[in-house]
Amino acid sequence: MSEVGKGTLTTHVLNTATGLPAAGLGVRLAQLQEPGLQWMELAHRHTDEDGRCQPLLAPGQAKAGTYKLHFETAEYWQGLGHTSFYPFVEVVFIITDPAQKLHVPLLISPYSYTTYRGS
Repeated sequence: MSEVGKGTLTTHVLNTATGLPAAGLGVRLAQLQEPGLQWMELAHRHTDEDGRCQPLLAPGQAKAGTYKLHFETAEYWQGLGHTSFYPFVEVVFIITDPAQKLHVPLLISPYSYTTYRGS
C-alpha cells in the first residue's frame, strides 16, 4: 500500500510569447496504476486568469507513485487564434515523499515548452 501524506500538487502556466499567464488552459492529472500500467485520471481543471488552478492533489490525497500532468495546449492556442506545434504537453514525474508540497510550472509558446520543479 502506498504511503499517504499531507503534501499538495499545484501548477502554474505562463505564455512566454506574451509574458502573461495562460488563462483557460485545460490540465489533467493522472496516476500510473499497477498492475497493467494504466493511467487513472484523478483531476481535471482549467487555469484561472493568473494561469493557476485549484490544487490537483489536496492535502492528504498525495500518494507515492508515478503521475503525469496533461496540458491541453492546442486548444489554448486555437482559442488565441494561433496554431501550435505541440497538440498537448505531458509531464511525467514521481512523488517519492507524499508529505512534500510539489509545484510543477509550465512555460509555453506555440513552438516550445519548458517545465521544472518549482517551490
